[in-house]
Amino acid sequence: ILDAALRVFTARSYAGATTAEIAREAGVSEPILYRHFGSKRGLYLACLEEAWARLRTAIEAKLDELGPAAGPLAIAKTGLGLRDKRILPPSLWVQALSVAPEDAELRRYLRRHVREVHDYFADVLRRSQKEGGVAPERDPDAEAWLFVAGSLLVVVSDRLSGVLGHDDFTAIANQRFRWLYDREPETPVSPFED
Repeated sequence: ILDAALRVFTARSYAGATTAEIAREAGVSEPILYRHFGSKRGLYLACLEEAWARLRTAIEAKLDELGPAAGPLAIAKTGLGLRDKRILPPSLWVQALSVAPEDAELRRYLRRHVREVHDYFADVLRRSQKEGGVAPERDPDAEAWLFVAGSLLVVVSDRLSGVLGHDDFTAIANQRFRWLYDREPETPVSPFED
């Protein structure tokens, strides 16, 4: 059900997606869907948690592969690598923005969730600093907000059918590398999976 709901919410919008559509996509009846989630909002929040768990797990796996000093690259490669699957939390945030002003519970949840993503990114950047990656004078909290903003830029670009392309994201990644590490990369940095 979560996989089907993730597909429907990200392809449409929180407001535009219906529980009937999600149930059809999942191959279950609406009563079964409601038995598990209680409401459309409950299902959306479960999808957001699932997308976030998948992203964190993928970032940690990339950190295991690249090492903790490569934290910023792990975040960028993982986020853009999962982009085609459209299961990224920022994609779901954008889906709910039109409804959040009228839904206090959803708004509170999204505020907390955005902060949680920021805090995780800041922790990854701190780990990178500790291992000699990110330059010591960089502020992990401020830099984490730039990663959140960058992820929203990716969603906007995708929603508007390619405002930015591969070369643009690669140029951004190289500039971020120079800033965060206070040096030129040995080879050009590509945030895309090899």
